[in-house]
Amino acid sequence: MLAEIVTIVHYLFQIYFYMIIVYVLMSWLPNLQESFIGELLGKLVEPYLSPFRRFIPPIMGMLDISPIIALFVLQFAEQGVYAILRLFF
Repeated sequence: MLAEIVTIVHYLFQIYFYMIIVYVLMSWLPNLQESFIGELLGKLVEPYLSPFRRFIPPIMGMLDISPIIALFVLQFAEQGVYAILRLFF
């Protein structure tokens, strides 16, 4: 039972991880970000990224490293969820 839950949680975190990466890459091409997929990804990813952007200013006014920090935090959260799952199962 635990193995199935861990697998599902792992896939969900991986999907969200790659959604963030695709969204960041799409920001380099504004036409893609204005597409249906870009807007959908924005609605799903931006609520997670916005707190990081609020506290981490862009470097030299143009290099936004907040998604990198957000991805690290997401990986730590995944490990935390695994630890919690091990406690209950």
